[in-house]
Amino acid sequence: MNKQQWHDLLCLISGEKPSNTPIGFIIDSPWLPGWYGISTLQYYCSDELWFEANKKAIEMFPEAMFLPGFWSEYGMCSEPSAFGAKQIWNQYNLPHADRVIHQIDDIPNLKKPNPKTDGMLPFILQRLITMQPRIQEMGHEIKFAVARGPLNIASFLMGTTEFMMALMMNPDEAHQLLKVITDFTVDWLRLQKETFPTIEGILLLDDIVGFIGETECAGFAVPYLKQAFGAFETKVRFFHNDAQGLISTPFLKEIGVNLFNFSFEHSINEIARLAGPGIVLLGNLPPRDVMAAGTPEQVAAQTRQMVTEVQDKSRVLWSVGGGMPQNVPGENIRAFIDTIQNLIN
Repeated sequence: MNKQQWHDLLCLISGEKPSNTPIGFIIDSPWLPGWYGISTLQYYCSDELWFEANKKAIEMFPEAMFLPGFWSEYGMCSEPSAFGAKQIWNQYNLPHADRVIHQIDDIPNLKKPNPKTDGMLPFILQRLITMQPRIQEMGHEIKFAVARGPLNIASFLMGTTEFMMALMMNPDEAHQLLKVITDFTVDWLRLQKETFPTIEGILLLDDIVGFIGETECAGFAVPYLKQAFGAFETKVRFFHNDAQGLISTPFLKEIGVNLFNFSFEHSINEIARLAGPGIVLLGNLPPRDVMAAGTPEQVAAQTRQMVTEVQDKSRVLWSVGGGMPQNVPGENIRAFIDTIQNLIN
């Protein structure tokens, strides 16, 4: 993000009017490689192609904040790789991490990784270290430390179904697992901050929070997310959960979140009511069915309807309900941006 965009984001969070129309998108490996015209594997393997793809998006759509901005990642393999998960790579699709926990009795043997040395994490940092001078030449800085959330990581290490069963049938072991993962996550976030002092925000992504009930959310999600967001003092605490959010949204303030990206299946008005004042909402156009599959005219029409229906527009960062999905054409992003700018001033 550049200085003006960061300032506008802080204004939005503090309840002040930003200088520019607040538009932002989460962009990473599901969208950027195909849009740029390269394979997913090329995007992961080449610092140069990774940089140029991000640079092209920034230059083509300067009106939008791209969050977290120059995101160095290897999809869902990023954090699981540090725990020793086998990584399965694909030329044009996202990689997959194999399980490392095959039974409940494996949990006590799980060791906390060292983010300085383990898995793909040193490669994630080195890419940013290598490209930081060129990022800064563009007037941008690395502003976010990023990690998958504890429940999300647990689901990859154990399997989603098996982890859900453990929450109900083996709660002590589930807490033990989440404690190791969260302690590791704090280490990983702090290492990013130590490496890049320009970081002033944390982004956590955890869709598994959207699959559990209220009791489980209070017991298994809230304390560990709160611990992770407290890894270091931050100005922006950004949470992404584009699964069901009606149960978890009322807990956002307790967790410490002040920027929330949620599912398009929930209206902005509904989430605003559940979240309460003081939380900026990032959303909420359907990402796949409208932004990816629609025509520019359909994107514009659905965007107008979305904006018209929102009661309080003062704390909305206009976006899609989730990250930018595969196969979104640039024409549709342009239609979204132009429509928002014509409606919001």
